[in-house]
Amino acid sequence: MKKTSEIIEGISSDALEMLPEIVGCSKEGILFIDIETTGLSPRNSDLYMIGTGFWENGKWVIRQFFGENAREEEKVLSEFSDFSRSFTKVVHFNGDRFDIPFLQSKYEEHKLTDPFGRLESFDLYKWVKPYKKQLGLPDCKQKTIERFLKIDREDEYDGGKLIAVYKDYEESKSSELLQLLLLHNFEDVKGMMRMAPILLYGRFFKMFDNLPKVSVRTDEEINEQDYITEELPVKAVKVQANKYKDLDRTEKMEVFMKLVLPIELPTSISGNVDGCFFKTSGREATLRVPLYEMELKYFYSNYKDYYYLPQEDMAIHKSLATFVDKDFREKAKPENCYTKKQGQYLMEWDLVFAPFFKRDYEDKSFFFDLNENMKKSRFAMSLYACHVIAYILGIY
Repeated sequence: MKKTSEIIEGISSDALEMLPEIVGCSKEGILFIDIETTGLSPRNSDLYMIGTGFWENGKWVIRQFFGENAREEEKVLSEFSDFSRSFTKVVHFNGDRFDIPFLQSKYEEHKLTDPFGRLESFDLYKWVKPYKKQLGLPDCKQKTIERFLKIDREDEYDGGKLIAVYKDYEESKSSELLQLLLLHNFEDVKGMMRMAPILLYGRFFKMFDNLPKVSVRTDEEINEQDYITEELPVKAVKVQANKYKDLDRTEKMEVFMKLVLPIELPTSISGNVDGCFFKTSGREATLRVPLYEMELKYFYSNYKDYYYLPQEDMAIHKSLATFVDKDFREKAKPENCYTKKQGQYLMEWDLVFAPFFKRDYEDKSFFFDLNENMKKSRFAMSLYACHVIAYILGIY
């Protein structure tokens, strides 16, 4: 059996520094693992390598346990079991589905103590998968995520293609084939370490859970403390209204925001929906949303307490109806129990801000008034930015 050990230089990152907090143990307690086998089923295939990554003496180290042939499978398992005793958490990529069950089956087959009975699991794949759409990933394979993060690797093989290489190595003991085998596993383990920044996206998206559960009232002075206690995912540092001409040379208006993120995202994410455009760059982001200047209607929910005035095209409360001739009023219905207001409006897709306005009763689009209370509240504009981004990225 061969055992390799190599210090990895230049692999530190903010994400790796945050890894203990995300994973839930000390840096010294984290063990990255990746295995190489001659097939997918432990019943009719062999384990020939376990690659590990860990923190030791202020450096990240990769150590590999390599079996020269099928007879050394038990030795590889035993060596790994002894080595893993000082760790508390194993970090892997999709290992809950393959690596760990495969290893546990082999430990049972060889009647060895299963180290995974005491090691807690942290699967990077499970952390990334819920945000596949938001990240624009075609799939959640490790190499796909590495490409998204602009991680280069020397190895060009995958585990399946290396099965034949290992079979040839068993016979020839070629040093060149050995290097191919070791390099692939080495790059997988190193790739997991370098892939740690992908965790920052999950952390960023989870911050959208901090948004208020009740609508912010825009018809009164907005006090941030009345609505939120946790940090917002983005903060507006610059807000301005712009006029522009679209492709048809029609003049339109937009609100442009420059935003600051609490986390530096290593690779840009972006999206656009309903005329809203969002893009990140490190710890900054920009957002553009349409600004509508028009007359909209506010519908009263308790329409039975109102009369509709056809000539004025508006509803009034029954307490004021005594001042209106009966011939000029009628009982209000849900679709005509409204008052109209001319102003500047922003669209919303969940009722984050109230009161909300519509074009007509059946309209599925909601708008709120961009009034002075909104304009002077940096919190309110930051919250609106969060709402739009959540809609664009599909985070709810």
